[in-house]
Amino acid sequence: MDTAAALLLFAAITIYAIFGGADFGAGFWDLTAGGARRGERPREVIDHSIGPVWEANHVWLIFIFVVLWTCFSEAYASITLTMFVPLTVAALGIVLRGASFAFGKAVFRQRARRSFGAIFAVSSVLVPYSFGAIAGGIASGQVPAGGRAGDPLHSWVNPTSVVMGLLAVSVTAYVAAVLLTWDARRLSDEAMVGYFRVRAVAAGAVAGAVALVGLFVVRSEASYVFGGLTSRALPLVIISAVAGLGALFLLRGRPHRGGRLAAIAAAGALVLAWGVAQWDYLLPETLTVSAAAAPSGTITAVLVAAGLAVLLIVPAFILLYVLDQRGLLPEEGVDDEPDRGSGADRA
Repeated sequence: MDTAAALLLFAAITIYAIFGGADFGAGFWDLTAGGARRGERPREVIDHSIGPVWEANHVWLIFIFVVLWTCFSEAYASITLTMFVPLTVAALGIVLRGASFAFGKAVFRQRARRSFGAIFAVSSVLVPYSFGAIAGGIASGQVPAGGRAGDPLHSWVNPTSVVMGLLAVSVTAYVAAVLLTWDARRLSDEAMVGYFRVRAVAAGAVAGAVALVGLFVVRSEASYVFGGLTSRALPLVIISAVAGLGALFLLRGRPHRGGRLAAIAAAGALVLAWGVAQWDYLLPETLTVSAAAAPSGTITAVLVAAGLAVLLIVPAFILLYVLDQRGLLPEEGVDDEPDRGSGADRA
């Protein structure tokens, strides 16, 4: 039971890293698009891409917290007590990002639009960095077991956390650029296809460089996780690297649908590699999955609820993404109300 709950938790983390990460990565390209005139068209593509789905992605984050709190309360207490600063930064970033994205479309003054846009873009970088720093602190053993609080500063301001934070930002930017290249193709905007293709290649190169540096940092700061990455998780590391390069290859010339799947596989395999590398610890070398697990009755109830979610909620997500990709949502070309003509025509 405890193993099933842990697998469920890491599956949710992986899904959020992919879909929520692509959402945050789009905000990174909003931040770097340039001034109002230069960045107008890239931002239009970004808004078109994330508009229908940006709220839905955070369902997975809530699910992660619920499963962690319910099934592994000791780990939840230790992580939240130790990492309350980056968690607070991430929470504020998500709220401000969502509010600025929504309100930025409702205001008419250019100055207000720019302010909301800046908040949206900066928050899109702070949130993935904070989550990456938390993962780095956990991997490097900065979170003590027993529901106790670790150092509130050094736990997420340390070499592993910094590298993992930068890796999170660069990987989300890479995945977003690949997906935006495909969306620009759907819009038949060849200029934007080239624009985001260049950024996908640049972000992929940066992510690869950060990952390479990160291996040396993890080797010295998180030896247990490094040992896992170079042994049982090594196939996933290789899959991530090959899929990442494959996505860039498939972007050459006319963007191929497989490029999106390869980029998603690269990000997902990277997150799964972290989970496999530190298995069967929730907190490396201090708290195992079995030691942190709640009573079997509690875990059974969570698994049953998760099964119902798979049957009821996941199909809705799939339908949302399919409608989005086919341009059948109101924001993408289907009017909320059909055109009924003028009053004279109706008379």
